[in-house]
Amino acid sequence: MNKAFFLDRDGTINVDTGYVGKPDDIKLMPGAAEAIKKMNDAGYLVIVISNQSGVARGYFTEEQVQEVNQRLNDMLAEHDAHIDAFYYCPHLENGSVPEYSIKCLCRKPLPGMFRNAVKDFDLDPSACFACGDNPRDVEGAMAIGVPNNHLRIVYGNNGELSLDNAFDWDKI
Repeated sequence: MNKAFFLDRDGTINVDTGYVGKPDDIKLMPGAAEAIKKMNDAGYLVIVISNQSGVARGYFTEEQVQEVNQRLNDMLAEHDAHIDAFYYCPHLENGSVPEYSIKCLCRKPLPGMFRNAVKDFDLDPSACFACGDNPRDVEGAMAIGVPNNHLRIVYGNNGELSLDNAFDWDKI
C-alpha cells in the first residue's frame, strides 16, 4: 500500500484570491513548494483534494480548473516538486449551471474524493496526512481513517502557519 499527503489547493498551496479560474492568477503560498518537495522526497504521493464550486456557479469551466492545476504543477516543477494527482468537486447544490447544480458525495467535507484517491492509488489511510486552510478540508480524510495527529489546518493567506511549518519533517 502507498502513502500520501492530501492537500487542499486554494489557501494552502496557492494564495486564495477567490474562485481561482485563470492560470495567471496562481501565486504560490510562502513555503508551499518547499513543503511539497519534502513530501515528494520522503516518498509520499501528493494529492490535491479541492472544492471548485466556481464551475457550478458559472465563473469558470472544468477545462479552466485543469489549466490552473497544470500551471500550479508547472510552478512547482521550478522547485523540483510536483503534485501526483488532482481531484476536484465542481458541484454546488444550488449552483447556476444545471449539470453541476447537484448534491453530491464528493464535495468536502464529505469523503468522496478521498475515497476515490485511496482506491485509485492503493493508499493506506493510516499512513497518510491531510492539510487545508479550513477544517472541512480534513474532515473527509478523518472519515476514511487518516489519524487525527496527521491532520493540519494552515492559516491561509495570512501565513501564520504555512504548509512548510505545519509538520515536523524530521518525524515524517
